Amino acid sequence: MAGTLSRDIGRRWKPRAEINVTPFVDVMLVLLIVFMITAPLLTVGVAVDLPETEARSLPANEEPLTITIGADGLIYLQETQVEIDTLVPRLQAIAGAGYESRVYIRADETADYGSVMRVMGRISAAGYGNLGLITDPISQGQ
Repeated sequence: MAGTLSRDIGRRWKPRAEINVTPFVDVMLVLLIVFMITAPLLTVGVAVDLPETEARSLPANEEPLTITIGADGLIYLQETQVEIDTLVPRLQAIAGAGYESRVYIRADETADYGSVMRVMGRISAAGYGNLGLITDPISQGQ
C-alpha cells in the first residue's frame, strides 16, 4: 500500500508543459486593431489642396513614389523637401525598380502651372515615362 500512495502523490504534482494562449491572443488582437487604426494616418504626407476631378483611382500594389508641389512652390520627394536640381538624382536613388516604377505627382490647386510642368519635364527627361497626377474625387454635394 505504501507503494501506491507514493505513486499517486508523484503523479499529482507532476508539472505540465502547457501554454495558456488566451492572453497572447488578446494582446495580438489589440495590437491588430491599433495598427489598423494608425496605419492610414501614417501615409499622410505634405498637406496640399488637390484639385477635384471625376477620374477614378488607380489600384496601388506598392508604396508609390510621390512628388508633391506645394502652393508656395516647394518640392517634396515623398516627405522630404528637395530642390529641383537635386530631384532627379534623389528620385533615381529611391526608385528601386528603375525607370519602370510609377511616379505620382501631387500639386496644390493653387500651385503655379509652370512649376508643375518644370517638375514633370525634369522627371520625364530623366527617363521616367510612367507619371501619374493625383487629384481628389469631386464631392457629391457639388
